[in-house]
Amino acid sequence: MKKLISFILFIFVLLSGIAPVYANSPEEPEVNALGAVLMDAETGRILWGKNEKQPLAMASTTKIMTAIIALEKGNLNDTVTISKKAAAAPKVHMHLAAGEEIKLEFLLYALMLESFNDSAVAIAEHVAGSTEEFCRLMTDKARELGALDTVFETPNGLDQGEHHSTAYDLALIARYALENEKFMEIINTPSITVSSNKRSYTLNNKDRLLREYQGANGIKTGFTGKAGHCFVGAAKRDGMQLISVVLGSGWGNKGREQKWKDTKALLNYGFTTFKYKDIITQGNTAESVSIDRSKTPEVKLAYKESLMLPLSDDEAKMIRVEISAPDMIMAPVKEGDTLGTARVFIGSTLCKEIPLLAEASAERHDLKTSMEKIIDEWLELGTNQDIDLILPEF
Repeated sequence: MKKLISFILFIFVLLSGIAPVYANSPEEPEVNALGAVLMDAETGRILWGKNEKQPLAMASTTKIMTAIIALEKGNLNDTVTISKKAAAAPKVHMHLAAGEEIKLEFLLYALMLESFNDSAVAIAEHVAGSTEEFCRLMTDKARELGALDTVFETPNGLDQGEHHSTAYDLALIARYALENEKFMEIINTPSITVSSNKRSYTLNNKDRLLREYQGANGIKTGFTGKAGHCFVGAAKRDGMQLISVVLGSGWGNKGREQKWKDTKALLNYGFTTFKYKDIITQGNTAESVSIDRSKTPEVKLAYKESLMLPLSDDEAKMIRVEISAPDMIMAPVKEGDTLGTARVFIGSTLCKEIPLLAEASAERHDLKTSMEKIIDEWLELGTNQDIDLILPEF
């Protein structure tokens, strides 16, 4: 029989003085995009969404994954020879010529700063031998990251076949990409001049967010006729790294401006509304369990891991932790055994399950185990000493 202990943690009281308390949460952001999401990069928690799991064309936000695959599978110092296929890639392009030679690293700067389509094809062919194989690597990587509704059919994001993603999937991909130091270095470079064996190229970063928004540190714009204006953004303030994704913010000049408005609205909402709260501390005792058939009457259970969440003031009041563990268990128990579960809820929404571990061991103690112990000790004694056995005569 299980016992279920539910208790409310009033985090806003426990942490008063650390984070400001707002009387009312700000209104939700007004976002024009067809699909959008705001994610906390530290925890992966979705803070706001609009059709965030709806499959949509994602244009050149594709190139986030293109860069990651190149960084993980390629050698930045490699010299890339431009193929006829790469040179023929449509606008926007570097005007690379067939046979031209340029470092892979320089192509990545061209990819992420200027969103050049020919650089994407050249990268794909060099790293994987073909754009088709490279796209397979991209899709496989998306699956690995949990981006399960993403299919890459081009390395540059041009509309083709089933090429699509979701706002949620792109946030997962961006979250992973932000952990790569070289990726961060590239996307935060304002301008750079690179050279091939034929000419020099001055590359200027097209990410307006870097210049217009405090704390902005990425990531990638995009546009196609099918996708509309898209942007995967990122900004960090006071230790909180947020990721925003807007897909299909509009078309034409209005859409071009709207993607920046949508992005800023999402980020403003995130930074204004949410603060990190410590919910659970690893190693703290959560509960005790009685032990049967042991000299140890009970064993304490400790949280296996810590939990910190970005919460609004209203959400902090709704946090509760439910502890599920047996009333009694049979010995033996080993230190570190999983004996229960802590479930963390925000209101009625389950947001995390954390195992509860035995803080100490408890040996079994009953007639059977006592006799076995005596016999084991006697046998061990017999192997270490010469014992004269006196047998009765018959």
